[in-house]
Amino acid sequence: MLPVSTKSGEMPSILTAMFTSVSASCVTGLIAQNTATYWSLFGQIVILVLIQLGGLGYMTIATFFYRLVIRKKGLREKVIMAETINTTRLNNFSGLIKKIILGTFLFEGIGAALLSISFIKHFGVAKGIYFAVFHSISAFCNAGFDLLGENTPFVSLMDFSGDYIVILTISALIIIGSLGFLVWDDITVKHFRLKNLNLHSKIVLLVSGVLLILGTVLFFIFEYNNLLKDMPFGQKLLNAFFASVTPRTAGFNSIDMATLSPSSVLLTLFLMFIGGSSGSTAGGVKTTSIFVIVAFAFSTIRGNDEVAVFGKTIKTEFLKKAILIITINMALIIAATLIICSVDNVPLSNALLETVSAMSTVGLTAGVTTTLSAASKVVLMFLMFCGRVGSVSFASALLEKRVNPPISYPAESITVG
Repeated sequence: MLPVSTKSGEMPSILTAMFTSVSASCVTGLIAQNTATYWSLFGQIVILVLIQLGGLGYMTIATFFYRLVIRKKGLREKVIMAETINTTRLNNFSGLIKKIILGTFLFEGIGAALLSISFIKHFGVAKGIYFAVFHSISAFCNAGFDLLGENTPFVSLMDFSGDYIVILTISALIIIGSLGFLVWDDITVKHFRLKNLNLHSKIVLLVSGVLLILGTVLFFIFEYNNLLKDMPFGQKLLNAFFASVTPRTAGFNSIDMATLSPSSVLLTLFLMFIGGSSGSTAGGVKTTSIFVIVAFAFSTIRGNDEVAVFGKTIKTEFLKKAILIITINMALIIAATLIICSVDNVPLSNALLETVSAMSTVGLTAGVTTTLSAASKVVLMFLMFCGRVGSVSFASALLEKRVNPPISYPAESITVG
């Protein structure tokens, strides 16, 4: 809210400042004001720092400094720290944290170097390097904030839809960030031998690959004679691929989201709802949750009592957690959509795009975020916060944990389906 944070020198409203802060720290990308024209260099750097901290995860940062201050840790402290980044690994935990931080800066540095090749040509040396660093961090952290709307507000990457370096570099950073730190740690430890990876890593890589390929093919078909019709074949394929990558959960766009075909909107909602993987910079219900649901469904249809994948059995407790995550996320999205539709009279498709984007910390929008009322923006802030913290974690923190009495009630059959 400091006046120095805006280009006009005027103090922003508390709602604008809070919405921007929540969106940045929750690495979402929904904005109340155009980042390039409203915020000064100071304000943009504040946003960038929040994105970096939010992408790494506040507990990763806390654990890193805890390790610097307190060298000696007991089993209880190790278990708590492991739970914060969704890992069961307790040995050499400090090494994992160090690898996460160093790996983040390494990928962001490489991404900035590649982006600077194009950005320096368009914006000059100093501005081009700054833009390259900003967008590399924003992409790797799956935030979706951009500084490219100086001439045309909210343009995102549409002016670079034919730039292969920019689109492919941003895509690579998004994919790497959405796979998760644990997957990359497993890959490096196993020396890139895919058959030796643990079950979590195999599931993440399989589902991510399937969604990227399927999304690219479907976007190419759906938008071939719509948004992609005036592009050369290679550029059509490039933008169809980017349209499949960015809902996982980055928030950049190289085509106009407001003019997507209905089938593409539905596909985007589906990809946003799934999101990235556990322990990553992405949001959504996570690829592993969807895989567990689908795997148990197929197993039940085939009459199997257990689900075996890659020679390993998936425990039923993970099915319960996956169902809980999906149920809570869907309930919050439906409730928020009803509120926004009733308060601001927004079309259902636009309201649904905003709420799924906020809940899954994506940042894609049909262009209605800035026009929403204060009440609707508060709803979106709540969704962004829940999406980043985790809907189950947030619900568990609010609800009192009770010890169930040792009583079992008699069972009775009901009709389902």
